[in-house]
Amino acid sequence: MQRFGWRGPVGCAVPAVVQNGTLRTAANISEQWLGVDAAALLGEATGRRVAVLNDADAAGYAEMHFGAGRGQTGLVILVTLGTGIGTALFINGHLVPNTELGHLEVRGHEAEKWAAECVRKARDLSWKKWAKRLDAYLLELHRYFWPDLFIVGGGVSKKHAKFLPRLTLSARIVPAKLRNDAGILGAALAYEHAARRARQKRALG
Repeated sequence: MQRFGWRGPVGCAVPAVVQNGTLRTAANISEQWLGVDAAALLGEATGRRVAVLNDADAAGYAEMHFGAGRGQTGLVILVTLGTGIGTALFINGHLVPNTELGHLEVRGHEAEKWAAECVRKARDLSWKKWAKRLDAYLLELHRYFWPDLFIVGGGVSKKHAKFLPRLTLSARIVPAKLRNDAGILGAALAYEHAARRARQKRALG
């Protein structure tokens, strides 16, 4: 912060379920983070007000504000494909936090260990074979939620022409516009959203 001359609040996105700044899961990070109040810890380290949220939720905020979901009503599911599978669910622009739908079981496998982008690379799957796995996963999400729009994010979204046309979903599906920058932009919005929720909570008593 001192290097950039920043004196305002800070947002931080992490690959974990986050409740009131505290990390509750550690699927892709050290288990030493479990139960840690990351917002307080990072606030103490930086001397700034800090908001912490799930990384897919952060990416979702950015896409809904500035990207492929801007102006979209109804139910929107963002799916980020990378080391794992992250999800963010929005209803009329409002986030349902910590959905963690990448851990659903699909065809006897945990989805993110079967259909994530890192699996395609590690197993050298063709785009066609990987698209079949991704299709099966998204069809499962569709069966449960019937979203009005799927947004596919993560770095692989820049290669969307190689796999999106192979999917059989009836729901509309589009690539994310912000790609890997989405999490960074969404984290920057995190404190504003956290402050708004706190005001609403106080207003309700």
